[in-house]
Amino acid sequence: MITDENVLLQHGAFYEHYPAKEIIFQNGDIPHFFIQICSGTVELNNYHDDGREFTLNILSEGDSIGESLLFGDKNYPMNAVAKTDCTVIKLAKSSFLELVNSNREISSQLLEHLSDRLYYKYTMLFNNSSTDPIVKITSLLDYYKECAMEEERYGYHMPLTRQQIANLTGLRVETVIRTIKKMEAQKIIHLKERQIYY
Repeated sequence: MITDENVLLQHGAFYEHYPAKEIIFQNGDIPHFFIQICSGTVELNNYHDDGREFTLNILSEGDSIGESLLFGDKNYPMNAVAKTDCTVIKLAKSSFLELVNSNREISSQLLEHLSDRLYYKYTMLFNNSSTDPIVKITSLLDYYKECAMEEERYGYHMPLTRQQIANLTGLRVETVIRTIKKMEAQKIIHLKERQIYY
């Protein structure tokens, strides 16, 4: 959901910059702000007891972060980490809820956005339960390509690294590398200078 920055600023929002690798919020923090990315990339993640990272999502310009938690009283169940230098716009929770309640258009956009996010989570949850790594990776590619509104075969350039794909699918990076080669042989994807086109 892309909320007009001018509307957010009129309601008291402010900009904040985070250098790469800086934590925006962490697991257990209280959600105090609506946060929308103006530039850069943010990763939502968690860590297993053994230290392994599990990536929940990778968000970029125009995406909001953890907005659904502003409607309840639960703390963040994940971390948000700047993967690149990022600028975000923040609006206090009370002001954001007031804006949503008074602006039907923003309210409708928010509901549509939350619906899309739930669709992604349900789809990934089901496909990640598969034992076939091709199913897991194809599901991820389908989602990203659909979000980019790209329909042409091999027209979508996947911006994620092999490690990020592994983190998002729960696969080992070695499995991702082997599977991507297999997917290229099966003409599911096209590789150009190690970049994935789907």
